[in-house]
Amino acid sequence: MAFSPSSPVTGAAVTGLTSPTYTLVTDTAPSIMSKQWTVTALGGTQTGVDVHTISKPFTLSVFRPAQLKVLPVANPITGVVSNVPNNVYKIITRKGAVPLVNQATKVARVTTIIEVPAGTDSYEPEELRAMISLHFGAGWAQASGIADTVLSGTI
Repeated sequence: MAFSPSSPVTGAAVTGLTSPTYTLVTDTAPSIMSKQWTVTALGGTQTGVDVHTISKPFTLSVFRPAQLKVLPVANPITGVVSNVPNNVYKIITRKGAVPLVNQATKVARVTTIIEVPAGTDSYEPEELRAMISLHFGAGWAQASGIADTVLSGTI
């Protein structure tokens, strides 16, 4: 199944939030090669967190390449493909936040960029599945630590 989060999304455990959930509603995508959802309701205890508004966005977007690349033909003499193109996918979460009292909202972003060498999706899909599993599994397991790092600047 393609990227299609079921709503509500259960948030990862993060210090200061208790059993966070996010109700998503399909939004107008930023481009024809993307999908976007807005957060319209919060669950659990998330004191001070706002849902999506025009002036304070809270969105989840996913982008695919405008033109998917395929593996070019190998050199007939060496059998080597010298220039393997990448298909680049992005997942972006945006959240409006005020940096200081009486200041305008600024947008914070989390961007995951997935670069897939053309051909690997067919030849070794299990390697790509393992990569995605580790990346998002570590993000899930370390969400509180990542939040602490973002807040303290220490790793």
